[in-house]
Amino acid sequence: MAKQGSERKEIFALKVRQWLPAWSAVEWNKKEHRSEPQHWFYQFSISAGYLKALSGIYARTTKERLRGSDDLGIQRRHETERSEEIARFIQFGYPWSDLSKSKRQLPEYNDLRKPGWLPTALVVNILTGTDTRRGKKVHPDDLIDVKEDANGLTRLSLPEKFTGKTWSPKDVPPIEVIDGQHRLWAFEDADLPEDFELPVVGFKGLDLSWQAYLFYTINIKPKKINASLAFDLYPLLRTEEWLSKFEGHAIYRETRAQELVDLLWSHPKSPWHKRINMLGEAGHKGTMVSQAAWIRSLLATFIKSREGKGKRLGGLFGAPVGISLLTPPWSRAEQGALLIFLGTHFKSAVGENKSEWAASLRKQPRVAGFSPTIDLAFFGTNSLLNQDQGVRALLYVANDVLYLCADQLSLGMWGGTTVEGSDESAVSEAIRSLEKRGDIAKFVEKMMNKLASYDWRASSSPDLTPEQALLKAAFRGSGGYRELRRHVLEHVSSGTDDIAKAADIALKALA
Repeated sequence: MAKQGSERKEIFALKVRQWLPAWSAVEWNKKEHRSEPQHWFYQFSISAGYLKALSGIYARTTKERLRGSDDLGIQRRHETERSEEIARFIQFGYPWSDLSKSKRQLPEYNDLRKPGWLPTALVVNILTGTDTRRGKKVHPDDLIDVKEDANGLTRLSLPEKFTGKTWSPKDVPPIEVIDGQHRLWAFEDADLPEDFELPVVGFKGLDLSWQAYLFYTINIKPKKINASLAFDLYPLLRTEEWLSKFEGHAIYRETRAQELVDLLWSHPKSPWHKRINMLGEAGHKGTMVSQAAWIRSLLATFIKSREGKGKRLGGLFGAPVGISLLTPPWSRAEQGALLIFLGTHFKSAVGENKSEWAASLRKQPRVAGFSPTIDLAFFGTNSLLNQDQGVRALLYVANDVLYLCADQLSLGMWGGTTVEGSDESAVSEAIRSLEKRGDIAKFVEKMMNKLASYDWRASSSPDLTPEQALLKAAFRGSGGYRELRRHVLEHVSSGTDDIAKAADIALKALA
């Protein structure tokens, strides 16, 4: 309960000591966001309005970020239906909250209303003055002071200028919600009293990896939440090494790869719309790359963990990124949108390419069923871009360059917003948001122009010189993936711009 007056508002808390000697054997690693935590946490109650303000929980739309926190990789995705259901429960209890909308309007069901108690504690982290979130810290004026009384109670002194539910932080909010953010959003989605108090378990200075671990053990381990949804709710879980030893982590990556391939096949803006052999049907050899090949390529590129000399390369969707070593908080729709955005720019660059390799492919005979509008430089039977090896090389190089330039482009600050609606509308909205990021769009256009200038003819192309045919033959088979990746990176590394420099770093990491 908060103590109020002319001085700083205070909350009294109980200090709960939980530590075992065996825990001291855990490997602490500050660089991996696994610093040794305090050997205790706190229990207290606070009004929902206060906690919302202190933790930066504000209503979001498809076009807005979390106010105050700028989506620092901590706040989870807002599921509107879930918070609306909680709001109904708080007001009218169970089972009335589970009734259909039509039944809730009938007076004959009023006797099903009950109190909607929320006795289960939210779990939060109180940031210290040294905690950094994507290069930002809590402003000194916004810090929460934690002090113990002689009688054993702990006092949490709220920021000096804290005014209540309308207060907002100058930069990073002083509290991070680890679990229970939808209970807070319920007070935004419904007309509920702001002085309604919630029980809270509060850690102080808890590193990000331990927050992800807590979220996992609270929500996923006992409840078996859908793995794909769980990793969207807490992106940092995608990169936790301890999870890689469990089956669920591998299933997540494979499931997400399949979901992304389905988006590439189904979304009308995708350059591969209806141009992936989803069922592995016979008769499509040379005309479409199979779904299985696409999945394997995504697992080897955008969804991979770190690889290469010094572990300098990783997947944008599956490895720690940039100097902060955090995973971009992108949902399935946003990940799909990025792939479609890259593919659209690449297909456009190939379409405008008039070089020898492209002109040669366009002169070759069309396979039955190929319309006159299909660009044979992109979808022709003798184009690497319509074969397993070429798709993987394209994904490899695009991912390598973007991964190494993520900080420069502030990629982590794009996306992470709540997008309502179907997969198609969510992907379309995410593509539009990418198009508005001129710095990213310009970089991608330049990168794709470089990639399009590479000779993408396959070894089967009839107009190759003997030397060219010999070189292309080296790209066949399982060993060809690595060779083609190297060869394309060498091509892109020519020049002095940031794209060339990133390609050169990728080459050295693979040496």
